[in-house]
Amino acid sequence: MGDGAPPTVGPPRGAAAGTEERFARLSDTSRVEAFSDAVYAIVITLLVLDLGVPDVPPGELREGLLQQWPAYVAYVTSFLYVGIVWQNHHAAFTRIRYIDRGLHWVNLAILFTSALLPFPTAVVSYAVQSGTASDDARTAVAFYALIGALLCASWYAFFEYLATHPQLLEDDGDDRFFRRECLRAALGSALYLLGGVAGYLVTPLIALVVFFLIPAFYGITSHGLAELHDAVRRRTLVRRRRPGGVP
Repeated sequence: MGDGAPPTVGPPRGAAAGTEERFARLSDTSRVEAFSDAVYAIVITLLVLDLGVPDVPPGELREGLLQQWPAYVAYVTSFLYVGIVWQNHHAAFTRIRYIDRGLHWVNLAILFTSALLPFPTAVVSYAVQSGTASDDARTAVAFYALIGALLCASWYAFFEYLATHPQLLEDDGDDRFFRRECLRAALGSALYLLGGVAGYLVTPLIALVVFFLIPAFYGITSHGLAELHDAVRRRTLVRRRRPGGVP
C-alpha cells in the first residue's frame, strides 16, 4: 500500500461464485466520501455569503446590524443543519464497505438536496426582515420546509437502498439498522411539512422553531435511533448501580 496504489476491494459479503462481472461494478467508498465531504464544505461556506454589511447611512450601523437578525438566525440554523447532515453522512458510511451504481445515485440525491439549502436560507433571511407575519415570510418558510422535506426524502431513499442491498455493508453490518433509519428520515419529512403548513397558515415563527429543532433531533440521533436508545439504557443502568443513583 506504500506505492500509492488504490486499495484492493475484496469480494462482497455473501457473494456467490461466478459473480465476477457483478462484483466488477462495485468499488470502495473512499472517492465517494471525499467527493461528498467537498460538497458539504462548499455548501457550508456558501451560507455565509448571505451575511453582508448593511446599507445604512453613517451613524446607523448598529441599528442596521441589529435589523439583520433574521439573517443571523437563518445562517446559524442552516450551518448547524449542514454540519449535522455531514455528521449523519459520515456515520452511515462507517457501515458501508462497497458502493454500486444505485448507491452512487441515491448519494447524489442527498448531495443535490443538501446543496439547495443556501437558497431557501437566503429566501427566509430576506423575507423575515420585512416582518415575521408578512406574506413573504409565510411563503419563505413554506419554501424552506419543502426543501427540508425533499432532503429527508433523499435520506429515506438512501437508507431504503442500503436496507435492500446488504451485500454493500461491512461484514458486521446489519441491514435492519437502515430499515429503522427509514423511519427517522420519514419523520423528518413529516415534521418539515407540518412546520411549513403551520408557518404558512398560523405564523412563520412556528416554522422557524421547527426548523431549529429538527437538526437538533438529527444531531442527537446521528448514529441511529437504536444506538441512542442503547446509550440511554446503559447510562440508566450505571446510575442505578451507583449508591444513591448519583450519575
